[in-house]
Amino acid sequence: MLDVAVVGATGAVGETIVRVLEERALPVASLGPFASRARTGAVRFRGTALDVRSTSAEALGGYDVVFFASGEDSCERYAGALLERGTVVIDNSAAFRLRDGVPLIVPGINGDAVRSGDRLFPVANCTAIVLCTALAPIARTAGLRAVRVASYQAASGAGRAAIAELDAAERALLDGAPEPPPQIFPASLARNVIPAIGALDASGYTGEERKVRAETRKLLGIADLFVSATAVRVPVRTAHSEAVFFETERPVCVEALAAALESDPEIVYYRDGFVTPRDVEGTDRVHVARLRAEADEPTDRFALWCVGDQLRTGAATTAVRILELLLQRGLLAR
Repeated sequence: MLDVAVVGATGAVGETIVRVLEERALPVASLGPFASRARTGAVRFRGTALDVRSTSAEALGGYDVVFFASGEDSCERYAGALLERGTVVIDNSAAFRLRDGVPLIVPGINGDAVRSGDRLFPVANCTAIVLCTALAPIARTAGLRAVRVASYQAASGAGRAAIAELDAAERALLDGAPEPPPQIFPASLARNVIPAIGALDASGYTGEERKVRAETRKLLGIADLFVSATAVRVPVRTAHSEAVFFETERPVCVEALAAALESDPEIVYYRDGFVTPRDVEGTDRVHVARLRAEADEPTDRFALWCVGDQLRTGAATTAVRILELLLQRGLLAR
């Protein structure tokens, strides 16, 4: 049995990690919820209201596993000392994802990349997780040469306060009341889309788009893969959608790719029709539809649509599945 801490336990991702730990019946002897300030009875686990403690190095010292569901600063501040003690650190921030020697693991994609000495496990970008889950069986079937993706990302990707901001703006518009000025987003998200997530660089790409490019290459193990992304925030609560255009290394027919997607346990594949973000809220698999060729078959150019719950598939469930993977492989004592 494990003593487990969740830093950021009162946030959207942290709360979902606690829920998923309970749903998947992980061998948790005790759960320690942490946040930037203490709160009484603010987290529920297995029917019990738990007090949230203020995060400190000393308070985190007695745990076997620490999940970080807070900003980059928190994990960067505490991870070093925890790793020296032998603690497993599973971090939902971007702090360590691209660091040399640190594995970037999504269990259904590249779980075999875990080594016995690994203790630090970043959780990949939510958009990259959904994208790479859909692309992994395609890469195994026909290789990948290029990926172009437009992501339609839910408010939850910016945290609980972002969902509240969207809700407040939508209520105001519905009631004909003055709309609160946006605080989280650079423009109002209600009845709107925002075609930039993160700061623009000199080349015109945003931080989110750069993350998707770099992490897709690392997750799929294709260092020279061409990846171009456009990240868009949309007025959806918790599920990300992506329109993906890709080139395979070898000509292949749609049926061969469809069969690969259909047989992948990480994917719900739709041979007909489509799937929407509301359809997949609260689910743990990536949903793929509208697979099609851009030319006569066999060809190397295709398109598809994929959707995944950002809080679960894109964050909390993947984080908990990393812990499950360590237990299954005997890399963490129970």
